[in-house]
Amino acid sequence: MTDSPKLEPTMVRSDKTAREIFEEVRANPARARFGFGDRLGIVNVDPQKAYTRPDLFPKTGYVTDPDQLHHINELSKLARGKGLPVVWTHVAYMNNAADAGVWGTRTDTPDSLQNIKYGSDRHAFDDRVEIDPAVDAVYTKRMPSAFFETPLASFLTWHKVDTVVITGGSTSGCVRATAVDALSHGYRAIVPIECVADKHESYHFANLTDLQLKYADVVDVAEIYAWLEAYGGRD
Repeated sequence: MTDSPKLEPTMVRSDKTAREIFEEVRANPARARFGFGDRLGIVNVDPQKAYTRPDLFPKTGYVTDPDQLHHINELSKLARGKGLPVVWTHVAYMNNAADAGVWGTRTDTPDSLQNIKYGSDRHAFDDRVEIDPAVDAVYTKRMPSAFFETPLASFLTWHKVDTVVITGGSTSGCVRATAVDALSHGYRAIVPIECVADKHESYHFANLTDLQLKYADVVDVAEIYAWLEAYGGRD
């Protein structure tokens, strides 16, 4: 019986920052892009005060690009005007966190995940976001992915969507989870850089790198604007 060869570690090591690695990957793509399909939907993940207002909630809030919410509103308005679906999610739990599952067992502090209660300021959408309740879908979720135990997949299917543009936060958490699930459901996933945010640039750029390499097209928001402005409507 032949002994299995003893292989040395091949994991690449680098002294570069996460941002530098991301920019290097962007400049030297290893794989073809997914590209845009025929119809896209905008999925705005958790632009709620717990995450977008570090002035109110410094332990959970974060700002990466100061124009993030402006871009989210403009993309959503453009899509809406073209008859394309717009979805907003925010996360919240029961007062006793009974619906938080095992995720809610990790911490129990005033700023922890399971203390985002239904109807609280932390659950509320940022006052700056522009939701049209007449046509936009709004879902409360409990886990990272916007697809998990929400009607999102069937909503997108009904609207004949094949491309999902994902905005919001955090890049390393709910945005990433939503992008992975979008791919798993058969959608082209696109993440506009200026529209996602995280608490630390290391997490942010490391996950943008991973998304770019595996699960999504990570693009400048200008590409989304250009596609939407040129979109003439298709059945």
